[in-house]
Amino acid sequence: MRSVRTPGALLVPLVLLAGGCGIRATEVVEAGEPATVQVAPAGELSTVLYFTSSSAATRLMPVVRYTAPSGEGSGAGTYGEEPPAGAVRALDMLFAGPTRAERDAGLRSELPTHRVKRSIELSAQGVRVTLDIPVTQLSEPARQQLFCTAAQARTADRAEVVTVTGTDGVIGPARCSV
Repeated sequence: MRSVRTPGALLVPLVLLAGGCGIRATEVVEAGEPATVQVAPAGELSTVLYFTSSSAATRLMPVVRYTAPSGEGSGAGTYGEEPPAGAVRALDMLFAGPTRAERDAGLRSELPTHRVKRSIELSAQGVRVTLDIPVTQLSEPARQQLFCTAAQARTADRAEVVTVTGTDGVIGPARCSV
């Protein structure tokens, strides 16, 4: 008798599982972009750079880089005629491109990755970057890499206006779109 009851007892749970308990199938529901997080450097020995995601070339991703102190100054204090060392280092690191670990994480740069001569002026009107390369043909992600990194080097809120002058003209003034 016991063997007759066991298959019957298993039949009820199987019917419930096959019925799906009343949950209907649905289409994929778009819920928008992933959450964003404000990234800020941790003190004067770090800076935030912006690279593009290899999954979406138009998506900028912030990267905090820790830097060794240099003889160029601390990067802290008020801005006068000389830009802070952090702004100079930030552009140098940006043009050097992502590190191996950053590339392995899926980051890349839309900017040319070679040594670029640059100068930076900081004033109440914003940041003016001068480069010895053509800039007017840079892609929009490359421009945003420049605007966001230069603005972040100046202020933590990225709201600074940035103008970039190259050998072929001027881009900006513009603000970081991230």
